[in-house]
Amino acid sequence: MAALRTLWMGLALLGALGILQTRAEAQVSPQPNFQQDQFLGRWFTSGFASNSSWLREKKEHLYVCKSLVVPMADGGLNFTNTFLRKDQCDTRTLLLQPAGTPGSYSYRSPRWGSTRAVWVVDTDYKDYALLYTSASRDLGQDTHMAFLYSRAQTPRAEVKEKFTTFAKAQGFTEDTIVFLPQTDKCLE
Repeated sequence: MAALRTLWMGLALLGALGILQTRAEAQVSPQPNFQQDQFLGRWFTSGFASNSSWLREKKEHLYVCKSLVVPMADGGLNFTNTFLRKDQCDTRTLLLQPAGTPGSYSYRSPRWGSTRAVWVVDTDYKDYALLYTSASRDLGQDTHMAFLYSRAQTPRAEVKEKFTTFAKAQGFTEDTIVFLPQTDKCLE
């Protein structure tokens, strides 16, 4: 009987966590009237916020990186990131699949074995873009991230403030918000 009660309590807790997660994600939605064709081109990853302790621990080794966004035949995006790693340029490609509303995407991470939801939450297309991602790998390992992309290697102070405000609205704290330092490598 005790085992059955524990099972039901566990299921009830999972249900409550699912409700809480749904509420948190409901705060994030893609930019209204998102224009994918205007989002294409070169961007620089200038900042991020994350609840991942692993990523925050690696921030000392991270720099601004270049991203190239091109359309795919299925309506998705090929998001190719070039970054400095161990004093060499490394490249990773994310294939973002359309996920309903324009500006909503998903991609499968072979490295982490998870599917991430990605939203382009706010962009003016010519200066900045704010993206939000969410993934569930295993019970208790939900990861949430916000990203600041800018067309220039150094975003304007107003854009950085906009990102900070956005990240805090998603529950990130000051110590989880990172603006990446400049480098002269891997950005051409």
